[in-house]
Amino acid sequence: MRPSDQALSSVEQIQNLILESADFEDFLNELARYSAHQVAGDGDDALCGITLLRDRKAATIGWSSDSAREVDEIQYSLSRGPCLTAAEEEREVHVPDLFEEDRWGPDYANAVASHGLRSVLSLPFDLQGDAKAALNLYSDVPYKFNEISAARARGYTREISQALRLAVRFSLHTDSATNLRATLESRTVIDIAVGIVMAQNRCSQEAAVRILTDASSHSNVKLRDIAASLVNSVGGAEARTHFEEPGKVQAG
Repeated sequence: MRPSDQALSSVEQIQNLILESADFEDFLNELARYSAHQVAGDGDDALCGITLLRDRKAATIGWSSDSAREVDEIQYSLSRGPCLTAAEEEREVHVPDLFEEDRWGPDYANAVASHGLRSVLSLPFDLQGDAKAALNLYSDVPYKFNEISAARARGYTREISQALRLAVRFSLHTDSATNLRATLESRTVIDIAVGIVMAQNRCSQEAAVRILTDASSHSNVKLRDIAASLVNSVGGAEARTHFEEPGKVQAG
């Protein structure tokens, strides 16, 4: 943290991270590193991961180090653990000492402890939507997260929940735009292929679609790939959707 940043609030710090980050993933990793520093206490850093639950899938979307991501992923492979519980049930989960922990079975505790870690604190974010998330803190010191550090972590997650909520919503819109683009690209090449088949066979649109789908079924090749191959063979290049070059105005 820069000396000039010391007087800034957490919200102001997060705003700076958003402005200074190269992309969404970079922001989330910087957020995890900043979170680890903020809530560890006693001038130490903890490992930190940010878990996101969406569409019944869990993923670490930000991590302070590769080790933080690895121990988060132990829970996903086992489908249980404190960060999943914190996110799913939207409640704080504290593991004072992994050597004394059995709530998620011995496999979880042993696997995380094998990374040299002893204590865990997971806190839910308030995302106010279908997606759920949790901040996961790990330390190699047993009983590291006492009431003072836990209270600090609670206050911190409340402060930055809005920033994370906005980041997740941005991610959802980005995913939707990407999916829409892929759908339109597939639709474009299929529509062009249908037109080619109609011209070649002097048939209706319905008959052309049936010809393409039959070819896809008989060759066990996706319809989009069958269409793309036909378009390439006729036009000598891949079909392009009009939105790929929005700034270019075609001469009429």
